[in-house]
This record gives sequence, structure tokens and C-alpha cells, in this order.
Amino acid sequence: MSSWHPEQPYNDLPILPPAAELETRTVLKQCIAARVALAELKQAAELIPNQGVLINTLPLLETQASLEIENIVTTTDRLFQFQSANEYADLATREALRYSGALLEGFQTLQQYPLNTRTAEQVCTRIKGTDMQVRRVPGTALANQATGKVIYTPPAGEDLLRTKLANWERYLHEARESTH
Repeated sequence: MSSWHPEQPYNDLPILPPAAELETRTVLKQCIAARVALAELKQAAELIPNQGVLINTLPLLETQASLEIENIVTTTDRLFQFQSANEYADLATREALRYSGALLEGFQTLQQYPLNTRTAEQVCTRIKGTDMQVRRVPGTALANQATGKVIYTPPAGEDLLRTKLANWERYLHEARESTH
């Protein structure tokens, strides 16, 4: 494997499954704790007369927290206030509502077909508000907003990206099928 340079496309992104052991004792212990927490959440949710309130609230709160990492800040009040009339909201709130809608739409598509590249493209299309497909043109890089220094350049080339995504799909569904 070649050495990694942040300003060059990382075309040597390893295939899945990862070589490292994922099911370590520490991870499995955390899985037990997570399962207990999910069971408690399920039990609490069953006490709510309208579970749709919980289901519709969680994506909004997740979106708000995730976007704060990207320095896109809005309030919970604004998210709920403009959920039905987002054309009147400020830019940050509209973006958060778009992300939340994309998350919910992506979740709903799982009822029709399993998670795949098409799902990812649909979610990205909803987030960006324009048709998004697997990148065909090189030149994408993630950079520090303050300094402009490139921190990572993802793989480049549609064929390579589609190969990596096909590997992700196989890994995702083979791993899922082997656990049932």
C-alpha cells in the first residue's frame, strides 16, 4: 500500500471487511450496554400514546447536533417552529430541516429496498437540493475552513468509486445476513 498524502486522492482506500478484528471484548461489552439502552428506549416509547412524536423529533435533534459540527447552528425552537413552513426560516434552520427530511426519506426508502448506493444518492440529492450522483469529476478535497489546508482527498474516478461502493454494499448486506 502506498503512503497517504492528504492532498492526493486516497485511491488505496482498503476494501471491506477491515483487516482489524472488530468484535473485540470491549466492543462486545459496549454492544450489551447499547442493547440494554435500546430496550429501555423501546419500553419508554411504548408508553407514549403517539409514537410519531418521538420518531419525528429524533431526526430533528440529530440533525441539529450534527450540523453544529459543521458550524451550522439553529435552535430546537426554530426547528419545530418552521418544520411545516420552512420557506420562512433562516438559512441554517432551512438547511437543518432539509437534512432532517433527507434522513427521514432515506429511512422510509428502506421499506422498499435495502440500503445501497441509490439510497445514498437520493439522500444527498435531498440534502443538496440538486440531482446528486456518484462523483464523476476529480477535484474534491476536504480542507480546514480557517486555514484552507487540505486534510483529506477522497478517492477519485467514477469507476473506482462505484467499485468501492459495490464493496460497501456487499459488506453491509453479507454482514447483515450472517447475523440473522
